[in-house]
Amino acid sequence: MQHHRHAFTLIELLVVIVIIALLSSLVAPKFFGKLDNAKVKTTKAQLEMIATALDAFRLDVGRYPSTDEGLAILWAKNSDVKGWSGPYLPKKVPADAWEHPYMYKFPGNNGEDYELLSYGADGAEGGEDDRADLSVWE
Repeated sequence: MQHHRHAFTLIELLVVIVIIALLSSLVAPKFFGKLDNAKVKTTKAQLEMIATALDAFRLDVGRYPSTDEGLAILWAKNSDVKGWSGPYLPKKVPADAWEHPYMYKFPGNNGEDYELLSYGADGAEGGEDDRADLSVWE
């Protein structure tokens, strides 16, 4: 009795590779869309956390940090600030989900006490979708 070895032909392998490529082209955009959405949600949560720390600072010191003091005063003690009883954040403020620094300005625009935002995926002012600016006031 002879044993015949059955192997895949080159055509069969190419067909399987094409099918896998087609399936991945359908699934990948949906997966990466979820990833962008997760980055937006993470950044919004961090903005809220920073805003809470800013409010705690204001309760202790009687004012919000100046633009020059920035967010660093929330975790690094400044002996010149009377009433400071932080740290208000357990560690240095991380960058947003796209590794861009948060933008802080005091006083804020449009009648807000301060301005705290992330410029989104592109790191530039303006934009749409995941490139849109995210503000603590929205």
